Amino acid sequence: MTDITRVLFAIEQGDPLAAGQLLPLVYDELRILAARKLAHEKPGQTLDATALVHEAYLRLVGEQTFESRRHFFAAAAEAMRRILVEQARRRSAGKRGGQSERKSLDAAGMAVPAPDEQILAVHEALNDFAYAEPQAATLVKLRFFSGMTMTEAAEALGMSVRSAHDLWTYARSWLHRHMGNK
Repeated sequence: MTDITRVLFAIEQGDPLAAGQLLPLVYDELRILAARKLAHEKPGQTLDATALVHEAYLRLVGEQTFESRRHFFAAAAEAMRRILVEQARRRSAGKRGGQSERKSLDAAGMAVPAPDEQILAVHEALNDFAYAEPQAATLVKLRFFSGMTMTEAAEALGMSVRSAHDLWTYARSWLHRHMGNK
């Protein structure tokens, strides 16, 4: 049993000091994940990695119990996803109306979505995908919304890296098909 799992168990058992012990154990890892994710966002982002970690942590602690380190980081990925989606929706709300932007085209001649649009599109498609393929949807959340590497995501899901690669290929294919239909 890892230190994180022990502290999560103590929190579940009602130990009032345990919640204070959790953040120092997970902070560095959560901050690395948040920084990776935010590195792909537009410049001038109002949310930084520290703020994303703190917001996600506040949403996690006290709301639910966690069975393991793996479960905690999957929940953290979901919390970060929700925060980024909320922020993208707020920014997009101000862009609606007459402020049209010129979009560049990629090699296939398709419009390249802005990061906010991409976040919202993946979020919407994931809602449907999670019903059919919960483990694949969790992998997408870990990779896309938390910025985990394939190795980190595979470890978080308790699977081999090869299996994670196969699942990632399937998930990307499914999402591309379904995001194009919306």
